[in-house]
Amino acid sequence: MIRNTNAILGNSELMVTLGKRGEILGFFYPRRDYAQHVEESMMCIYSDEFTESTDSDSNSDRLLWMNSSRWEYVQKYTSDSYNVATRLKHDNGLEVSILDSVHPLMPALTRKFRISSKHDFDGKLFYYSSLNAGDMSKQNTCYCDNEEYIVVQYWQDYHLGLTSLPEFQSWQVSKIFGSSWWANPKYDMEDGALQNNREDIGKPGFALGWDMHIKKHEPFEVTIFMGASNNKSSLYRKMREIRSQSIERISEQVQENCVKWLSRKKPLDIFEKDDLDLNISLLEIYNRSLLTLKLLNEPSHGSFIASPEFDPAFEMCGGYGFCWNRDAAEIASALLNSGYPEYTGKFFRWCVKTQLPDGSWFQRYWTDGRHGPSWSNFNSTTQIDETGSTLHAIGKYYETLEGIDRIDFIEQMWVTVLRGAEYLIKRTRNGLHDACMDLWETHVGTFTYTNASIFAGLIQAARIADDYDQKELAGRWKEHAYNLKEQILNDLWTDEGYFARGIMHDRLDYTVDASILGTVTPFDLLSPHDPEERNKIYSLINTIENRLKIEVNDHYGIKRYEDDQYINGNPWIVTTLWLSKTMLMLSHALQKEGDFDQSRQFRSRAISLIQWSVKGTTDTGLLPEQVDKDHGNPAWAIPLGWSCALMVDNIILLDEIYRN
Repeated sequence: MIRNTNAILGNSELMVTLGKRGEILGFFYPRRDYAQHVEESMMCIYSDEFTESTDSDSNSDRLLWMNSSRWEYVQKYTSDSYNVATRLKHDNGLEVSILDSVHPLMPALTRKFRISSKHDFDGKLFYYSSLNAGDMSKQNTCYCDNEEYIVVQYWQDYHLGLTSLPEFQSWQVSKIFGSSWWANPKYDMEDGALQNNREDIGKPGFALGWDMHIKKHEPFEVTIFMGASNNKSSLYRKMREIRSQSIERISEQVQENCVKWLSRKKPLDIFEKDDLDLNISLLEIYNRSLLTLKLLNEPSHGSFIASPEFDPAFEMCGGYGFCWNRDAAEIASALLNSGYPEYTGKFFRWCVKTQLPDGSWFQRYWTDGRHGPSWSNFNSTTQIDETGSTLHAIGKYYETLEGIDRIDFIEQMWVTVLRGAEYLIKRTRNGLHDACMDLWETHVGTFTYTNASIFAGLIQAARIADDYDQKELAGRWKEHAYNLKEQILNDLWTDEGYFARGIMHDRLDYTVDASILGTVTPFDLLSPHDPEERNKIYSLINTIENRLKIEVNDHYGIKRYEDDQYINGNPWIVTTLWLSKTMLMLSHALQKEGDFDQSRQFRSRAISLIQWSVKGTTDTGLLPEQVDKDHGNPAWAIPLGWSCALMVDNIILLDEIYRN
């Protein structure tokens, strides 16, 4: 089942994804990628009033689920934090506010519900959950301890617990199958009474109930606590402890921790500018992007998932809850540039452990370094750019180090760099790289983007080799890199003024593909400071704008390539911010050379693309992978780490331009 995320929150052990109306979509513990323990977890209200308004005798119509489209919703983060506030409003006069917070120190979610009515209201409140402890939809055990007022579900070492304040008054635990009340707790709620069955096994679910009497403007409040642990006794201790703490203080601590972490970010002057032609808050999107990248990081290993998993059965894609070196290198670099180098260093130590014997890196990994599900298992379907991207990012990080840190890093990384560079040499023995899969994981051939990544990886490897007194290797790698650059320019630059996507089936593929911008950023094959290469960049920009733009949300975004069929061929945030970053690099170079008019033109065009990207965020400010070309809504993977990284890069570069 596809799960459309609207907000994420978490701590070092727990990551939670929420839908627009506060329903839990994902509950990831103890890692960002595994295990995901929730199938459904949400609140509903029972009342005879609901059937009176519809003239229905159906019991199901007496239940009003809070994820129903009949509720108007507003969902926001509370300032720059991971606390999520959701407000629901129904035309029957009911209103619900939900404050979700993950405890700063324990893998536990607190959910404070406040239900009010414009008139006196009598009914029942139910909280229903269908859990898959250990990501298993079978062989689970679930029981209700009505002396401790806690429901526990477990499979092997994965234990989940749910308790509440005030204590729940009724409960039902049973298997989930069929549509009869005795066979499914979801249907047991339909008559307003639960059967108080205490335990079951297999594929169980449970419901908890409270009598609810609301006087006009006197709300009913209940707080749900949902936690995880690796054993039962530890789970009980944690749930007792969190239930004893102040909910307000927990959310305050979350806020304080986020503010403290953000205070370390690179200070930017641009946030103080009043003369910017912007109708968006750069500070808001900058902070939210950084906080998102922090949550996508796996603290125990140093890797990054591309996005919280939302298609676990791979129904419409191959899934996103894995670590791709390509995406992670962009994320690690953005965190480095914004003032968080510790994430970058830890990621590269993870890369040392995950490098394959031949010097390359696999398509994608679980966050602990094991190979993820892959469709790149053969030489001709590997993704060579993952290795080029990794070496390039390692080199960029190395350039920022000084003194003993620089010496220690090169000692730790030298063998990794050596093996990676020799792998790239081997794959480009005859000039352009031999057959592999492209970065979009769709085509097999020889590609401009991949060749540019190899060039960049070898250049950085050569600089490290030179510092490590491996002069002969440094010279050989550098020479090979520049020979490759010459061949890219000779064989892949077209008479029409852009790089071909690549060579497929022994023919030049003239498809315009946004990934050709990789020759400018991040791989620096073309420099905006070189007049001849700058003209090529102008031509690339014009070609991509003319042939890949899709107008929506009062401007345009950039799709991946011509005739893209993936998810409706939508424009992507990544490709749009790729183009804006290229424009900003040109603006910066022109500014340094004194061509202020043209610099301002490119800056203005880039800002329009940044504004368009911000318009495509969720209500909570999360950057998606795509924007729906028909409706302008955020689409597909939400949030996407690569989108956040490029937003951070764009804002930092824009700040550099304004500083001058």
